[in-house]
Amino acid sequence: MKASRFTLLGAASMFATAAMPTWAAEPAEPVAAAQESAETARADDDATTAEIVVTATRRATSVTDVPIAISAVGEEALRNSGASDIRQLNQLAPSLLVSSTGSEANTSARIRGVGTVGDNAGLESSVAIFVDGVYRSRTGVGMNELGEVERVEVLRGPQGTLFGRNASAGLIHVITKAPEFDFRGYAYASYGNYDYARFEGGVTGPLTSTIAAKLEAVYESRDGYYLDVTSGDRINTRDRYLIRGQLLFEPGADLSVRVIGDYTKRTEACCAAVFATDAIAPGNSATLNPAANPLVGILDLLAPGDYTDLYPSLDDPYSRRASLSPGRGFGGETKDYGGSVEINWNPGNLSLTSVTAYREFSNTQAADADYSLVDLLHIDGTGGGRRFHTFSQELRLQGSAFDDKLDWLVGGYYSSEILNTGSGLKFGSQYGQFSACRVVSSISAAFISAAAPGCLTATGRAVLGGNLSPTVRALDLLSQVADVGDEGTRYRQKSDSLAGFTHNIFHVTDTLDLTLGLRYTREIKELGATLDNSNIYCPQIRALVGNASGITTLGCLGNSSSEINAFGLSDRIEEDEWTGTAVLSWKPTPDLLLYGSYSRGYKAGGFNLDRGALGSPNTVVGPADVVKLRFDPEKVTAYEFGVKYSRPQFTLSAAAFRSEFENFQLNTFDGTKYIVETINGCGTDLGGADRDTNPATGACNPDDVKAGVIAQGIELEASLRPARNFNVGLGLTYTDTRYADNLVGSAAGTPLSTALRRLPGERISNAPAYVITNSVSWTPEIGSSGLSALFFVNARTSSDYNTGSSLGDNKIQDGYTIMNARIGLRGKDERWAIELWAQNLLNTDYTQVIFDSALQNTFSAYLSEPRTYGLTLRGRF
Repeated sequence: MKASRFTLLGAASMFATAAMPTWAAEPAEPVAAAQESAETARADDDATTAEIVVTATRRATSVTDVPIAISAVGEEALRNSGASDIRQLNQLAPSLLVSSTGSEANTSARIRGVGTVGDNAGLESSVAIFVDGVYRSRTGVGMNELGEVERVEVLRGPQGTLFGRNASAGLIHVITKAPEFDFRGYAYASYGNYDYARFEGGVTGPLTSTIAAKLEAVYESRDGYYLDVTSGDRINTRDRYLIRGQLLFEPGADLSVRVIGDYTKRTEACCAAVFATDAIAPGNSATLNPAANPLVGILDLLAPGDYTDLYPSLDDPYSRRASLSPGRGFGGETKDYGGSVEINWNPGNLSLTSVTAYREFSNTQAADADYSLVDLLHIDGTGGGRRFHTFSQELRLQGSAFDDKLDWLVGGYYSSEILNTGSGLKFGSQYGQFSACRVVSSISAAFISAAAPGCLTATGRAVLGGNLSPTVRALDLLSQVADVGDEGTRYRQKSDSLAGFTHNIFHVTDTLDLTLGLRYTREIKELGATLDNSNIYCPQIRALVGNASGITTLGCLGNSSSEINAFGLSDRIEEDEWTGTAVLSWKPTPDLLLYGSYSRGYKAGGFNLDRGALGSPNTVVGPADVVKLRFDPEKVTAYEFGVKYSRPQFTLSAAAFRSEFENFQLNTFDGTKYIVETINGCGTDLGGADRDTNPATGACNPDDVKAGVIAQGIELEASLRPARNFNVGLGLTYTDTRYADNLVGSAAGTPLSTALRRLPGERISNAPAYVITNSVSWTPEIGSSGLSALFFVNARTSSDYNTGSSLGDNKIQDGYTIMNARIGLRGKDERWAIELWAQNLLNTDYTQVIFDSALQNTFSAYLSEPRTYGLTLRGRF
């Protein structure tokens, strides 16, 4: 996109609307103080911007007094924007980007351009997700319906001295509404296009004078906005529900116990992709020319009809018409459930908090993994999937000392997680014939007979030596590779994390504070794998033509071979890491805060849970190759300088930051397998050896290895209330997040994968330079009847960014603006409301990710959601 176009979009967005969420007060600790604080803030809301009380530092503090970069989104802002899960926070937090691609379990969250692609279950997220103080082990695990939410906190930069689980890029903390001792209830119902329906309701109140309870439920369904022209079925459907029950026990002012149990289920077909035409991937249409890409000609021979059958979205990718292999689909089921017990005890001047939790998560997902009419790769949804069992325990003790000159906090955290996963990936019914034709086309297109064994004409068979020739026999075997692959392959990873942390605020003077935090983390991960692969053709092909043949590469692709059934895999890694933070903050006036910080963050290493990473398919892998699955821990050194200014009708926060990531954990798909490399820079000029296609060049002396990813920029957030019942906000993030100029693929300085040769010196994927968020909310009273109206609009404007982790030239998304709007009428005390709403009001089309189509030498794309609209009825009692 041209810079002038972005400027126009940004200016229009900034002046037509305005930005950040309307802030809502947050409860403090303990619970009684929290409720009192929130009520006070709401009472003041008519005349001023509401005070934002957050507990991000585990202390009840106004957000303008917290010396960290934080966005706090309250209940009203979430409701007005239509946000019902974490993905929709993009409209409200400019430094955050959440997206889903290959499946509902593969959601990725990025803060300041840094995050972890979720397709590989072995990688934890650089952005941690917490719900009510409980860590969710992967970003996709936290992508549930939220129910009734008190607030959402988005903390930017490395975390570890305040939360149980550490994170290298930031965290998202969802705090749901606790039970109340005043009886009340609510019910919402929505209906919209794509046959969208959503029902949410809950009730809370006292059971006794010391026990309150709450029960809430959400159900949501929607037709898919993709059409599979092969079957006529809709894809990217939505069918989900949440049930959450809570008990709050408060026998006295110094003790509260909150018990939460929840169950979520999603039965959805996700996620379809279309051929990325020149409209979204310039130059990709040239790949449909058989002279330039013989594979397309082979696909055309194997599929019925012509190109329009293979690529039904060829004229318009945003018609969202996909063409799947007959009998293939994307049906999936996700379950997430568990419980937690939070105890807050305040004996005297101390405060003790305990959070105990156990959770289970499971996801099974079918997929037409090649996204084409020809049946090349598929997952049937029964042999794969992933399942997490997680127990966690967090303890925190805090208080004050030296006549309140020191606010101290010490804590401990333990988690034990068991991950069971298996891809269930199989070669499709036409894979072997396609692969054989692919080999024959490299010899002579005249020898191709798409329906014949080995894809060979009689002339071709004769030229290659006849039926007894090893090459012909190997091609015949290759053409038989169909519906084989992973049967019962399972990876089992056990992770134990133990940490101790402290976070202390020294009040040097009445206006000057020094904060020092420290964390020690010990991580132990144990991997065991039972391999079960039904591809019996690979060993036979290898015996005929050896390891160096292209026939072997295709017949054993991704190490799919019955040879691996002869052994299992086992490995163990241990890590010990010290991290911490130091912050100096100064309030020269009660309205102004200045601060500067240094922090060191960490995310654990682990195992690449993909058999393709064991080695080249042209070699026979063995148990010793398990070490190739390891990847190093991600570490970050971060610096931040900020200012926060607050007046009754106006708040402003600004931050400048720089984060240097070592061992940045990059997960990318090269068209045949997932590559996980820990990206580092080299202090010595590699002379372009990291950009060539020679895998043996581009090494770096380990002593010269340095950070491989640098994120730096500025952030602005403002909130303004120029008149009663009128709120305006603005958020602006400029981020320059890019790779170092000279890159290597590990802390040891090993050469970068040739598939990543475009990375050096370039901006990281999904990291736009500019993001602007704006919102306007006006709730005028209507006469003296108690009625009020609602007018709300928000927008997010993003500049260009590359959507592919390998940074291909045709994977760039131009800048765009997404706008949401809501109008409504509300009764006295908001006992009822009727609202009309639209998400993506302008029907903006954009791509989430453009990626390499498996085996086809073309590119496909996951697209944005189209415009949705509907009506919501609300009632409260």
